[in-house]
Amino acid sequence: MKTILAAYSGVKKGSGSSILSALHDLPSVPWLTRSKIMKYLQVISVLQFVISFLAMGIGCSLLLMYMFCTDCWVIAAIYTAWLIYDWNTPKQGGRRSTWVRNWTVWKYFRDYFPIRLIKTHNLLPSRNYIFGYHPHGIFCFGAFCNFGTEATGFSKIFPGIKPSLATLAGNFRLPVFRDYLMSGGICPVNSNSIDYLLSSNGTGNAVVIVIGGAAESLHCTPGMNSVMLKKRKGFVKLALKQGADLVPVYSFGENEVYKQLIFDDGSWWRMVQKRLQKILGFAPCLFHGCGLFFPESWGLVPYCKPITTVVGEPITVPKIEEPSQDVIDMYHAMYIRSLKSLFDNYKTRFGLNESDTLQIQ
Repeated sequence: MKTILAAYSGVKKGSGSSILSALHDLPSVPWLTRSKIMKYLQVISVLQFVISFLAMGIGCSLLLMYMFCTDCWVIAAIYTAWLIYDWNTPKQGGRRSTWVRNWTVWKYFRDYFPIRLIKTHNLLPSRNYIFGYHPHGIFCFGAFCNFGTEATGFSKIFPGIKPSLATLAGNFRLPVFRDYLMSGGICPVNSNSIDYLLSSNGTGNAVVIVIGGAAESLHCTPGMNSVMLKKRKGFVKLALKQGADLVPVYSFGENEVYKQLIFDDGSWWRMVQKRLQKILGFAPCLFHGCGLFFPESWGLVPYCKPITTVVGEPITVPKIEEPSQDVIDMYHAMYIRSLKSLFDNYKTRFGLNESDTLQIQ
């Protein structure tokens, strides 16, 4: 209260130095400390990402349809025409924006958990890469922050390498949301898009694929160290066809930020989840974090758990236009061994026990 009166007194006297001095003292006000302001900004930055992911695409689609029924139909028609004209852009490298990737909001996003990026080996700009990201988690916070933004300094840690995070192709059919995704260097996770990035975009490209996909998200819960990889070999075939080196990536803490209700295999609820996953392309998980105003309550805000993303050693892959199944299996086995080694070498540094093992499903 005294601080606020001091600021008011400064205004009455017309003293600029008094005003600046009073404003400088504002962080000492109990309900407006600097640390609390920073924490609120971090929570808002994370919550806007979650809400954007859940509702932005559907919301913009409904808004576009509504505009056709109003006096703004001309704007809606122009945007729809542009959407049709621009339809294939996501498959052809997208429309990356350095400005968007460097938004300050992503630094608050990073610091909320916090999220860190660890390099174990250098990557050559003369090569192309396919990063296999594990585990999926609920929202892939680590994958987005490290590879969809510059908040953790990817371009400085790996100079000459341009990351492209691959996500569901269906997201790029949603108006406005597609442009939002492309601005971060995010691309559809299909063969056409990945082939373009690895064959028609020069070298120094790193396509980041969350190997476990939506199916893996149904198993994500705190304390779970399990990835769906045993039957996932398509990314290895893509790497062989393009001669792109394989790089295992593991995010310690990705599964810790939300609690999920996991149903037993064979149960009615599990069958519903898998059915909806096939129809929608993503898994409808029943999860919760903490509340916005009351941390002890349930809500969409993730728990403050550190996420550390470790980029492993690249596996050199030859270019084979038509790789045989035996060759695919061989490099797939090499990748699994490399991922397990990465997990074992770093697990105790980031909160796990020496006895913890990585389960490959």
